[in-house]
Amino acid sequence: MSERMGPGGSGESATGGGRGGGRRGGLFDDLAGVAGGAFSALAGLRNEVEAAVRSQVETLIQRLELVRREDLDAAMEVARRAREEAEALAARVAALEARLGVAGQDAPPAAAMTGTVPQGSSAAEASAGMPNAEAA
Repeated sequence: MSERMGPGGSGESATGGGRGGGRRGGLFDDLAGVAGGAFSALAGLRNEVEAAVRSQVETLIQRLELVRREDLDAAMEVARRAREEAEALAARVAALEARLGVAGQDAPPAAAMTGTVPQGSSAAEASAGMPNAEAA
């Protein structure tokens, strides 16, 4: 006889059994090959579905006119800088108004710019040494 002893010392062949042992191994190999092919096909299908969904989402975003996060962050940074600059300019204007003594008064912009006092104002009369006409 040409049968070899199996791992357990029985008279089975080393390839898998007494009856049809070689065929059982081939069947499992075939099933493994089919399963591997199915997994490959599913992976390809998954990639195609992901690409289609991504395309649809991008189309929806463009239709809704949504912005990307990077663009929003850049716009927020520009707005922050503009707000800081506006606050700095407001503080500077307040300091200049305090130096000119026009804080809280409705002085015309030209007077504030040129440093002249309009005729008939209480500041002009005080500087000329005249009594206030409204007080009399």
